[in-house]
Amino acid sequence: MIRKNDVVEVEIVDLTHEGQGVAKLDGFVFFVDNALPGEKIAMRVLKVKKTVGFGKVERYLTLSPERNQDIELTYLRTGIADLGHMTYPAQLAFKKKQVVNSLRKIAGLTDLPVADTLGMNDPIRYRNKAAVPVRRVNGLLDTGFFRKNSHDVIPIEDFYIQHPEIDQLIAYTRDQLRRLDLKPYDEKEQTGLIRSLVVRRGHYSGQLMLILVTTRPKIFRVDSLVERLTAAFPNLVSILQNINDQQTNAILGKEFCLIYGQETIVDTMLGNEFEISAPSFYQVNTEMAEKLYQTAIDFSEVGPDDVVIDAYSGIGTIGLSFAKQVKHVYGVEVIPEAVADSLKNAERNGISNVTYLCDSAENAMAKWAKEGVQPTVIVVDPPRKGLTESFVKASASVQPEKITYISCNVATMARDIKLYQELGYKLTKVQPVDLFPQTHHVEAVSLLVRVDLSAK
Repeated sequence: MIRKNDVVEVEIVDLTHEGQGVAKLDGFVFFVDNALPGEKIAMRVLKVKKTVGFGKVERYLTLSPERNQDIELTYLRTGIADLGHMTYPAQLAFKKKQVVNSLRKIAGLTDLPVADTLGMNDPIRYRNKAAVPVRRVNGLLDTGFFRKNSHDVIPIEDFYIQHPEIDQLIAYTRDQLRRLDLKPYDEKEQTGLIRSLVVRRGHYSGQLMLILVTTRPKIFRVDSLVERLTAAFPNLVSILQNINDQQTNAILGKEFCLIYGQETIVDTMLGNEFEISAPSFYQVNTEMAEKLYQTAIDFSEVGPDDVVIDAYSGIGTIGLSFAKQVKHVYGVEVIPEAVADSLKNAERNGISNVTYLCDSAENAMAKWAKEGVQPTVIVVDPPRKGLTESFVKASASVQPEKITYISCNVATMARDIKLYQELGYKLTKVQPVDLFPQTHHVEAVSLLVRVDLSAK
C-alpha cells in the first residue's frame, strides 16, 4: 500500500498537457513536477487519491537528454516557466504532440496535416506585458510571483520571459514605493494600498505604460513618485492608476484614472500601428504574434475580391492585417472599448474597407447574412473556451470557402473542428505556433475548406 511520504523508485513515462511528468506504480498514476519522460527518479509521495497521486522528485537516478539543467528552480515553482526544464527543441516537439493528440482524441482525426511548431530564435525575454503582485515579504514591500497553487509571493527581479526593461521598471518602482513607505496589500487583513504593478511595453516603439493597482483612490506623494519614475525611464509615456477594492483574484478593477502622460501606448504589428490601452487585449509576444497572423493570412490565400469576417476582432490586429489585401473586412467584438479602439486603429492606418460591430459573434453573423454579406473567408480567434455551437452552425450556414481558426486552446479547437467537419468542412492544414516559450501553452492556426471546394 502506497502512503504519503513514502519514497519510491519510478520511471517517468509521459507528460500531461501542462508538462507534469507521469509515472505509473501499483495501479496508480502519479503526477510529478520537474520530471521528464525516460527519467528514473526517487519520488516522495505527496498525496494519494483513489487512482491518482502526486509526487515530487527526491533525487534523479537518470536524466533525460532533453533536460535543460540551467533553469533557475524559482521559475518552475511559480509556474512562470513551467516547461523551462526542457530543452527548447523538446518544448516545440511537445507542443506539436499536444495538437496532434487533441485532434486525434477529440476530433477523431488520424491523417493529420500538422506541421512542426514555429518557434523563436531566442525563446526568453519576449513578453511585452507583466502583471506582478505587491505584498509584504519578510517585513518589506516586495514584488515577485505567486508560488504555484498558493498566494505566497516569491520575490523575483529577473522574470526570465519578460523584456528586461519591464523587469527594471518593476524593480525601480518597488524601490520607490519602499522609499515613500507606501503600504503593500494584505490579502488576509484586507489592508494596504498597492495591490499590483502592471507594465506594458511596445515591442517596436519601446513605449512603456505603468499601471498602479490600488485599493483606494488616494496615493500619498504620488507627484514625487511620478517625477522619479519618468526621470529614470524617459520612454515611460503613460502612468495610470486602477482602483480594485474587491476581494477578488482579478488583477484589475473597473475604474482607471490617468496620473501622467497619455492613456495609451503605440506599437506596430505587421506594418500597422495600434493604440494599446490599459485593459485592451494585445498578444504578449509581438514577434510570434506577427508569425501567427501571417500564417493565418497565408493559409487564407486572400485576394482583392475576398470578403473576410473577423470574428472576435479585439482592437483590430487581425482584421486590419488582412484589410490591405482584400475587398472588405467585417469585424465583430463584444467589448465596446475594443470596438472603439479598432475604429481608431483603422483610421490611424488609413484603412477604410472595414466595418466593426459591437455584438456577439453569433448575432453579427445573423445580421450580416440578412444584409446579404457573403464572406469568402471567416477568421476566428476565440477565447480559451472556443466557439459556441450556435456560432459554428451560423458561420457554416453562410458557406464561406474557408474558415481560418486561430486557437489558444487546442482541445476546444479540436471540438469545434469536429463540428465543422459534420457541417461540410475539411481540415487541410494545421500550424502550431509558440507564442509562449518556456510554458505549456500552444497556439495553432488551422485551415478548414468547404468540402465541395477541397474536392476540386
